[in-house]
Amino acid sequence: RGGGREPIGNDGTAPAAAPASGPAASKFLCLPPGITVCDSGRGSLVFGDMEGQIWFLPRSLQLTGFQAYKLRVTHLYQLKQHNILASVGEDEEGINPLVKIWNLEKRDGGNPLCTRIFPAIPGTEPTVVSCLTVHENLNFMAIGFTDGSVTLNKGDITRDRHSKTQILHKGNYPVTGLAFRQAGKTTHLFVVTTENVQSYIVSGKDYPRVELDTHGCGLRCSALSDPSQDLQFIVAGDECVYLYQPDERGPCFAFEGHKLIAHWFRGYLVIVSRDRKVSPKSEFTSRDSQSSDKQILNIYDLCNKFIAYSAVFEDVVDVLAEWGSLYVLTRAGRVHALQEKDTQTKLEMLFKKNLFEMAINLAKSQHLDSDGLAQIFMQYGDHLYSKGNHDGAVQQYIRTIGKLEPSYVIRKFLDAQRIHNLTAYLQTLHRQSLANADHTTLLLNCYTKLKDSSKLEEFIKTKSESEVHFDVETAIKVLRQAGYYSHALYLAENHAHHEWYLKIQLEDIKNYQEALRYIGKLPFEQAESNMKRYGKILMHHIPEQTTQLLKGLCTDYQPSLEGRGDREAPGCRANSEEFIPIFANNPRELKAFLEHMSEVQPDSPQGIYDTLLELRLQNWAHEKDPQVKEKLHAEAISLLKSGRFCDVFDKALVLCQMHDFQDGVLYLYEQGKLFQQIMHYHMQHEQYRQGGAVCERHGEQEPSLWEQALSYFARKEEDCKEYVAAVLKHIENKNLMPPLLVVQTLAHNSTATLSVIRDYLVQKLQKQSQQIAQDELRVRRYREETTRIRQEIQELKASPKIFQKTKCSICNSALELPSVHFLCGHSFHQHCFESYSESDADCPTCLPENRKVMDMIRAQEQKRDLHDQFQHQLKCSNDSFSVIADYFGRGVFNKLTLLTDPPAARLTASLEAGLQRDLLMHSRRGT
Repeated sequence: RGGGREPIGNDGTAPAAAPASGPAASKFLCLPPGITVCDSGRGSLVFGDMEGQIWFLPRSLQLTGFQAYKLRVTHLYQLKQHNILASVGEDEEGINPLVKIWNLEKRDGGNPLCTRIFPAIPGTEPTVVSCLTVHENLNFMAIGFTDGSVTLNKGDITRDRHSKTQILHKGNYPVTGLAFRQAGKTTHLFVVTTENVQSYIVSGKDYPRVELDTHGCGLRCSALSDPSQDLQFIVAGDECVYLYQPDERGPCFAFEGHKLIAHWFRGYLVIVSRDRKVSPKSEFTSRDSQSSDKQILNIYDLCNKFIAYSAVFEDVVDVLAEWGSLYVLTRAGRVHALQEKDTQTKLEMLFKKNLFEMAINLAKSQHLDSDGLAQIFMQYGDHLYSKGNHDGAVQQYIRTIGKLEPSYVIRKFLDAQRIHNLTAYLQTLHRQSLANADHTTLLLNCYTKLKDSSKLEEFIKTKSESEVHFDVETAIKVLRQAGYYSHALYLAENHAHHEWYLKIQLEDIKNYQEALRYIGKLPFEQAESNMKRYGKILMHHIPEQTTQLLKGLCTDYQPSLEGRGDREAPGCRANSEEFIPIFANNPRELKAFLEHMSEVQPDSPQGIYDTLLELRLQNWAHEKDPQVKEKLHAEAISLLKSGRFCDVFDKALVLCQMHDFQDGVLYLYEQGKLFQQIMHYHMQHEQYRQGGAVCERHGEQEPSLWEQALSYFARKEEDCKEYVAAVLKHIENKNLMPPLLVVQTLAHNSTATLSVIRDYLVQKLQKQSQQIAQDELRVRRYREETTRIRQEIQELKASPKIFQKTKCSICNSALELPSVHFLCGHSFHQHCFESYSESDADCPTCLPENRKVMDMIRAQEQKRDLHDQFQHQLKCSNDSFSVIADYFGRGVFNKLTLLTDPPAARLTASLEAGLQRDLLMHSRRGT
């Protein structure tokens, strides 16, 4: 097929003979005449001639030989793995063929050692040997004869005693070819005659035989292929060349011509045939030998199906393979060397002839790397493209994917008329997962330009995530831009691109219901984030459904049953406060949402209650219907009283003040114990009775409320006598202000007359008169007591003390000696005193009272310098003068000034005297 007949090698020529080494390279090597048989192996070409000699021609071209037979050599077989040569020849006239086995590594008198000689006789009748073969393991040797019989030597063929010869085959047709085939532990022997082909299993017993075909071939027209052709047995008939397995016939090739020689060499089938119809020109033919027998040498590449070489030779003796080349031996004694070109040279020749398919097959058979193959595919594609075969070209370019830069191909098919070719290339690029985002964009644009919806759907609708060969997000963008919304939605939904799905539904299709349904299917985190992103749009168009979803999302969210993901664990809920901005323009839905959250989740964030309060106050402020307004008022107050605003008191107060919600402001003032603000609020609004009620309720906690009320009424110009009288009554009862300060406060009121405070002043003066009388009586009593005590002290100092007690002060029994007497007048039995007294110096009866007095004295001494405590008591007491008097009594202000003190001490004393004067002036308010 398509193979050129030009010889591949040295521009179609080969040397007439292999040149000898050395400077005489122009001289030809002369082979011995009468060569009848030849073989090759182990680094030498082996010849046998009509004189009985065997010749060896190594690579150094130093021809050597020895006398193997007395008459002639008829057959040679050189083993490839062992340096063993088997030969058949004759030592005497007649039909007496002898088999000799030569060990070429050992010498006998300068010649190779002959290890075994035996006659080649299949039976009782001598016959001519037609062919010979030896197994490489040296355990089998088969000899074919012209009478149709085959003998098999089993065992070590190099020794007689280890070898057994038996007739394997008998037939009526001459045996023309033999070959051993080893497959594992099984050894087959192919036998071909002029009329049939059969195989034997010789590694076992009974040697089973299989008839393979009913036609054969001539001598030297069979060979065994190498593993590239599965070690098939090749039989070259005149019509066809057949290949055989041990149990059946394989393919055949129609090579015409009368076959003379068949060999196998490195994947090539070498055939020498006689064909009178074909006379190719060749340098190998001699101009003066027109009468000689011209033969055609064809070398076939069966794998790639082309003729690798073809030339005409004269009188070919055999074709030998050695040193990586083929050598053609002619009857004239000349050896022609055929050297195989390197793979690159072969490919270049095929490229020149545009035989790209053949080049591809050749490259594959030579195991060319993927980069080399891609280069061939590219050249083939360029060739087809230049010829206008764009469909074929794109198929070749497809085979370069992964090696050739895609932009090289894409630029060639950007023309609108070739868009289907570009589509095919891009499809394959995606299938092999080698496409980038730009390729995906281009392919989808091709689909949309071609309006090929079926191909588009096939491309995007893959069964599993592992079958996706493109960038999904890029595909969604392109489909969306082209208006293929349904396809874009399919991709977005199936590949969990939720944002793109919702963008298309909301911005392009405007299908808000479907978008909301889709969000409801999502897992919690994704549903939350998408509601934050698209909640305002959904709330604007479908407020009720959106509110319902938000209620579920913020309480106990569970994806809808049609969702693809697993159900969320109970307790997943969003922060409801974060969704409040979504309701900016939907106050009704916002109220429903906030009330739902406050009812279902009492522990909702504070922002929920703050917003709900603000919303209720807004509704209350703008409501015109009295009944509805009253209801809203009750709801707002109820929310304030729920206890949710303790930590945000100021915020709630500001909201109530902004909306002029008076009841709420007053409630919050009271909760915050801001009684002065309550009082101020009522006075600002001229709510005198409510102000008075505040003073009555909270005056105990904050007495200054009455002072504040009096100051307020003092500044009012209208007649407030009733309220002033009530305030003065409480001030008098609780002694909250000095009378002089009351008079000064009311002096600011131009309408207030003395009659307003007459009763107050009279009662105040009466009380003070009573207090003065009581104090004078108490002073008189204290003086009398002091005089009495001084007298007792004087008597104790100056007069004897007579103890006249007759009873013990503890047990009330009659006193008996020994007894103990104290100056206080108490007497005790000594044993009673010892039992009950805590110390020997103290009277047990007077000790408790004395201890109280002593503790009081010590406490006074400790508190003499407690200035802060004194100031605090002075400020908080209703009677400041009594506090000062108490501290005077403790000696706080006592300072003994001696006449001998230095001036600094006197200055200090004057300063303390000034301090006492200030304290007395401050006490006027309490008097």
